[in-house]
Amino acid sequence: MLSENKEELNEEQINQEEVEQTVEEQACENNEESCEAKELTAEEKIAELEAKLKESEDKYFRVHADFENIKKRLEKEKYQAIDYASEKFAKDLLMPIDTLEMALAAEEAAKELPAEELLAKLKEGVELTIKNFYTAFEKHDISIIETDGEFDPNFHDAVMQVDSENHKTGEIVQVMQKGYKFKDRLLRASMVSIAN
Repeated sequence: MLSENKEELNEEQINQEEVEQTVEEQACENNEESCEAKELTAEEKIAELEAKLKESEDKYFRVHADFENIKKRLEKEKYQAIDYASEKFAKDLLMPIDTLEMALAAEEAAKELPAEELLAKLKEGVELTIKNFYTAFEKHDISIIETDGEFDPNFHDAVMQVDSENHKTGEIVQVMQKGYKFKDRLLRASMVSIAN
């Protein structure tokens, strides 16, 4: 009896497998494309993935090349900006040079003038030139260091100490050479004498 049950179970399993196989065969007959797709999926998927990989590599190399080109261009622009940073300042210094050249040309033309008039005109030309320099300096945030009052070692260079009844100890008595700063940075310290 037990052996009959085993045989029946085996026959049922075989029948069930045959039915499943028959259903798959009928499905394949009805839709031949899906069966072929199932058979070729591994090869097609590999080919498809290889194509996608190649496309991604191409995109990566293009983007990388673009990035390198941009990087080189920015580097070049940076060095050009550094090289030509003082171009505006240089252009603004042309006006004082022109003024000095005009003063020299006027001196040649005014040889017949008396010495006092010539000296007055020359003084006027020098004053105009200095004014042009200060205009250019102001335009570019270059300013004169203040020398009124207390000595500041950050901006003043004491070259001598003098006795002075009109000044307290450590105060600036006289300016020998003006000092300048660019924005907040010291260009040249003022040379001063200070009171004992």
